[in-house]
Amino acid sequence: MTYRAPVSDIVFTMRHVAGLDRAVDEGLYGDLTPDLAQAILEEAGRFANNVIAPLNREGDKHGVTLKDGEVTTAPGWKEAYKGWTEAGWNALPGPVDYGGQGLPTLLNSACVEMWNAASMAFGIGPVLTHGAIEALVQHGSEDLKSRYLEKLVSGEWTATMNLTEPQAGSDLAAIRSRAEPMGDGTYRITGQKIFITYGEHDLTDNIIHLVLARLPDAPQGTRGISLFLVPKFMPDGTRNDLRCHSIEHKLGIHASPTCTMIFGDNGGAVGWLVGEENRGLNCMFTMMNNARLAVGLQGVAIAERAYQQALAYAHERRQGRAIGAAEGMSPIAAHPDVQRNLLTMKALTAAARAICYMTAEGIDRAHLEQDATKAKTANERASLLTPVAKAFSTDIGVEVASLGVQVHGGMGFIEETGAAQHFRDARIAPIYEGTNGIQAIDLVARKLPLSGGETVRAQIASMRAIVARVMKEGTPAFGATASRLRDAIESLDRATSYMLQSLSSNAQGEALAGATPYLRLFALAQGGAALAEAALAANAMIAGGDNDPAHAGRIALCRFFAENIAVGASGLEETVLGGAGFLQDANLALAS
Repeated sequence: MTYRAPVSDIVFTMRHVAGLDRAVDEGLYGDLTPDLAQAILEEAGRFANNVIAPLNREGDKHGVTLKDGEVTTAPGWKEAYKGWTEAGWNALPGPVDYGGQGLPTLLNSACVEMWNAASMAFGIGPVLTHGAIEALVQHGSEDLKSRYLEKLVSGEWTATMNLTEPQAGSDLAAIRSRAEPMGDGTYRITGQKIFITYGEHDLTDNIIHLVLARLPDAPQGTRGISLFLVPKFMPDGTRNDLRCHSIEHKLGIHASPTCTMIFGDNGGAVGWLVGEENRGLNCMFTMMNNARLAVGLQGVAIAERAYQQALAYAHERRQGRAIGAAEGMSPIAAHPDVQRNLLTMKALTAAARAICYMTAEGIDRAHLEQDATKAKTANERASLLTPVAKAFSTDIGVEVASLGVQVHGGMGFIEETGAAQHFRDARIAPIYEGTNGIQAIDLVARKLPLSGGETVRAQIASMRAIVARVMKEGTPAFGATASRLRDAIESLDRATSYMLQSLSSNAQGEALAGATPYLRLFALAQGGAALAEAALAANAMIAGGDNDPAHAGRIALCRFFAENIAVGASGLEETVLGGAGFLQDANLALAS
């Protein structure tokens, strides 16, 4: 089964949960209107459906090949990428001064979801280019900007992030790659980088590598890391001293080349400093924060794709006779347990989508608000939500893809159905761009203390306000939904107080022991509140005479989430508050 972009659900979430309409009314998005946004997304959906999605299965089977240092992508890949850039999709969020369209992160995030749902292996490549663009815009010299930004914005050239080394994964302080200043503004880069996505390929004529390395006199640790721009081909057209040594044979995303890169076989690859010396990690985090939201959107994307396929199969596959059905076999979609699986898939996907889009809107506000106080508030809110968007969305991407295999039964374990590919592809997302354990640590140790805890308190208050509106509606179904969501939010509030108290009393080990369940608890409360906001909007539309069946479905989906998923919040709260005891005897348990 192929993919159909859920444009109506995407636009509804953007408008009524993430705040597109509010931002438009405030003039934050210039000439963009909800109707124009929908028209753009419908066109993006057609490209995803008709051009990228049909290549997904072939890309998985064929993979990529490496011969004489050159990587060849799967059949159709190069043509699809060319058509994608020529249609202007890479330039959508790019700076206008360098040929971009300057459209909001929120709008591009919806497109990122569609590209990755059509093919996760295709969609990850542009994510890195967009991150490099932002890093250069914020930290690059005028010379580097004028030389490289226009072709990166158009997609004529792509970019990479070169962080990881065999001994330096999450701990970037262990980086050994070296950069020798040559006295003419250039540096000679030597070293090895691993797990470099799209480090070599045949889609474009040039690849711009952003590389972390150490200067000779650099201090130890992360304070001694600098960032360098190292192109595959030099401005004069000569080949730089770098190469792809090998490509990884991976569990999933087979059509995405994951490369081991060698810099400096013959004296050193020529590079230019980006930003200040020994401040490279600050520059790189500009890329990584954007990439983390994009990877969260990959989780949403693969969940949506897996759900669509499972739903279609459940309506086609007949087994047993459902309760109350006439004689003969029923579609498995009529059986309660399969319905529970499908609704879990749909509800988790919708909640993760809402959190990601809320994060994107916060990033837009941080960049576009004219009032400095409002911009700071928006930036802190986006910073708070980013680790939740990345970790929760990629976790549920794996969970939903796994449920998709389950719905298919034995056929889900067979590669020909495609359900297994979604599961395999999804598994990388909780690992790269900062493992989800690191996201949880970031949330608890760095984001909860923002503004003395006021940022997270304000976010919890906004969740409470939504539930108060739901209770005010007065319908019995809404009342039950509100009660469950209120309980989840109160669990989050108590867990947040515990975390902030632990951090302030130097009980950091106890706080970090509960970081992962705390992040999940946060996501359940925030996701439930977001689905409730969607349900409120849908209810208002029904009251206004709009009888689109999707509106009643959104109300029902919110109820399912509240009564079947959000109820897990109390158990997560108990884990956060009382689960750190394992630290005392973890070694004993692990050694037994």
